[in-house]
Amino acid sequence: MAERPHSGPTVENRWWVDMDARKERPKTPRPPVGSKFFDIGYEFDQDEARQRLTDCNLKFLDQAKPAPDQWQLVRMVPSESVPTSQLDRIKRRVPLPPGARGVIVDSGRSVRFIITGDPVGERVLEFTLGEESSFDCWIRGEWVREELFRDLEDALRKARGHVRRYLGG
Repeated sequence: MAERPHSGPTVENRWWVDMDARKERPKTPRPPVGSKFFDIGYEFDQDEARQRLTDCNLKFLDQAKPAPDQWQLVRMVPSESVPTSQLDRIKRRVPLPPGARGVIVDSGRSVRFIITGDPVGERVLEFTLGEESSFDCWIRGEWVREELFRDLEDALRKARGHVRRYLGG
């Protein structure tokens, strides 16, 4: 029987397939499905990532120096930004409690609303709002809450309750 010519790419010429079985593999157990494709994130230190994010939020608060009861805007991408009308709408839905301070980090396609009370940095709330919206909260540097939302409207509906719960007001 004659062999049919192969029309598509072979496993050997796909960059994401690791054919070298001789490579030493990590001794820590890991999920078998898709593990070769996701090696980049393997053994990623989640605690260190959370700490860096907390530090990053504190740096934004320190850089922007918002006054009590005020939002301060930081634009990360000068050539692209969220429309001012959209930021104003979000500010109305993510309230600052009396005496709290906020930084809006505009990344062009999404925004982060970082809120802290007094003393600055003791409690830090972060709402990431855009295509993938989420909420994170730190109290005295300890990560205490994370929530992923279905969409931006779901996040905005729940924002007031999170602010009230973690900062009062």
